[in-house]
Amino acid sequence: MTTAVAEEKKSGSKTSQLDQLKEFTKVVADTGDFESIREFQPEDATTNPSLIFAATQKEQYAHLLTEVIAERKSSGFSGAAQIEDIIDNLLVAFGAEILEIVPGRVSTETDARLSFDTEGSIKKGRQLIELYEKRGIDRKRVLIKIASTWEGINAAEQLQKEGINCNLTLLFSLPQAVRCAEAKVQLVSPFVGRIYDWFKAANKRDYSGAEDPGVQSVGEIYTYYKKFNYPTEVMGASFRNVGQIIELAGCDLLTISPDLLEKLSSSDEPIERKLDPAKAKEADVKKLNLDEKTFRYLLNDDAMATEKTAEGIRKFAADIVKLEKFVAGKLA
Repeated sequence: MTTAVAEEKKSGSKTSQLDQLKEFTKVVADTGDFESIREFQPEDATTNPSLIFAATQKEQYAHLLTEVIAERKSSGFSGAAQIEDIIDNLLVAFGAEILEIVPGRVSTETDARLSFDTEGSIKKGRQLIELYEKRGIDRKRVLIKIASTWEGINAAEQLQKEGINCNLTLLFSLPQAVRCAEAKVQLVSPFVGRIYDWFKAANKRDYSGAEDPGVQSVGEIYTYYKKFNYPTEVMGASFRNVGQIIELAGCDLLTISPDLLEKLSSSDEPIERKLDPAKAKEADVKKLNLDEKTFRYLLNDDAMATEKTAEGIRKFAADIVKLEKFVAGKLA
């Protein structure tokens, strides 16, 4: 019996699903909205260019961009380099504000257009960490988000050796997860909802509960990591409904949007732990041996993972371009 449920029985009060979930899993807010983060009190928070762009359109956050532009106008950069510098500082400004609210970590994303550029991703990760450290923020409180391409994972491997922890995002398959673990990446973010979307469209049917392909993918990765004692954390991401979250209770972390956090906090239906390290240890799982050729072939052989990784990179790249145009307009 969990602590929350035990306390509920003693007091006769009901415990929300969100509080029950926090007994098994570290809850992470997937938003750039500070008020939502304050309301739901997650341990960590994640951001990406899409969320930051959306936040900058809101009146209560516009001042952050105004302040960064004022501060960086005399940086010595011009043109595209100036816009890149402003966006890097804006991402870190949002991250720093979030770290005033959460007790744990914030994830800050690199430019998706660097997804096939190992050296470029390493350079960007170092730049972002340097900006955080200039604000007096310990690098241990920051995760650098990089796409789970071969090049991206290699970049993360080097950054990890430098004490820069990484969150490998846009992850849709076991080979991607295995390579991340072998690279000693701090954390991976398998995208539950996007996997679900693909299978729903491909097979023209809906999925729920344990049969959901996105849920199954995270379960497979979690089991593999625990079976073979990989310390890399598993953080389910990109949820479409509360049912997917409930099926992954017990996962190391789950990053959840404000609307789904609201639904969890307003329900007191019981939640049971679904993912358990002890059960994972007993699972019949074979070790996957990967070199670059095997990784690329297995990823290519998985139509869903190939399509969703590529689509995710294109969408995140499009959002950073939107942010660049928005910043350029403000500078003009």
